[in-house]
Amino acid sequence: MSLFNAQRHFGKGLWQGLLLTIKHLFRPWITVQYPEQKLNMSRRLRGSDVIWRRDTCIACHACERACPTGCIKMESSRGEDRKLKVDHISIDFGLCIFCGLCIEACPTGVSIYMSRGYERTTYFGTDNPDARTGKTPADHRCRQLVLTNDELLPSETRQISGYDRPEVAEKLPAQTLLLDKPGYFANRAAKGGR
Repeated sequence: MSLFNAQRHFGKGLWQGLLLTIKHLFRPWITVQYPEQKLNMSRRLRGSDVIWRRDTCIACHACERACPTGCIKMESSRGEDRKLKVDHISIDFGLCIFCGLCIEACPTGVSIYMSRGYERTTYFGTDNPDARTGKTPADHRCRQLVLTNDELLPSETRQISGYDRPEVAEKLPAQTLLLDKPGYFANRAAKGGR
């Protein structure tokens, strides 16, 4: 009896796998041609940039103290009105782990933000591989990843994310889901079946 059952079920798993493959073979393609086509990311994306706003910063150094890797460096002084002002700020994105603790530590709540950008690449590991500026491996890092002062301000390419900011998230476009994209066959039918 067991020999008969074994022969009857022989190849069942193989056929199930082949049917699943055939089913997926004829469904619409949802591939995104990345450099030309970009999807809207989540509204609360913690991107690979930190955006700093000079006009609302009170130079309290809370973001610098909250950073677990020490990638934020800030220098401040007293202005004519005896208030603290930021003279220099730099963030080394080669050391940053994008944890968001600097954003949560900010007492103003509107001076430092995560960005929506996720493209941060460089061509060179270091600007000059022969030059050592310190004694630790962190001192020999890529200088292209260190942004300072005006480079940290919001711009067309550096947009504020809705991470930890629900009022900002409401204004951002909805996330593009691949399931909502028209598939390959829909695109071919629209082009006349070429």
